[in-house]
Amino acid sequence: MKVQLEKTFALPGSADVAWTLLQDIERVTACMPGAKIVERTDQQHYKGTVSVKFGPANMAFRGDVEVRGIEPATKTLRVFGKGTDTTGSSGASMDLTARIDAIDAASCNLVGTSEVSMSGKAASFGGRMMNSVADQVLNQFAANFAAQVKALQDQASGAAASPGAATAAPAALAPSQLNGLALMWAVIKDWLRSLFGLKKA
Repeated sequence: MKVQLEKTFALPGSADVAWTLLQDIERVTACMPGAKIVERTDQQHYKGTVSVKFGPANMAFRGDVEVRGIEPATKTLRVFGKGTDTTGSSGASMDLTARIDAIDAASCNLVGTSEVSMSGKAASFGGRMMNSVADQVLNQFAANFAAQVKALQDQASGAAASPGAATAAPAALAPSQLNGLALMWAVIKDWLRSLFGLKKA
């Protein structure tokens, strides 16, 4: 089963700041609830995990993410993620294109389009359910991503105001578990994910 998604999120920072963050795959993945990069094999390939919870049961997914294109001129990133759960009963993949569109010096938009394919148990929820779940999870991702953009923007503004002052990098987000049906979206990462998470075998 395939599901197509397209989302736009407003960000509290300049396009340059947001683009810098978008290219940091590890930090972007940390914005996705339940996802974590555990290995970087080279500049284009990553492995990671997605942890999810169904009531008292904990589940884990593993997979791979490939960066297929980075276009600084248009501030566009393309990634492809695929993975399976640890039992091998479900599979998912996502082809994601994310772009930063400038609005003014202090704000921009994150625009993402993706095609998600699911098989096995993951496909049994249906397209309507997946779209509903994706909305919920992507909103969480966007809130986390926006917070990281704001932190970077504040850091850049502080450095400009006080060139000699030391600045600290924004704190990395602690991985959190994904609850309920949100697991299916996380498995593909997602967002962009992927953004998507993968795990060492």
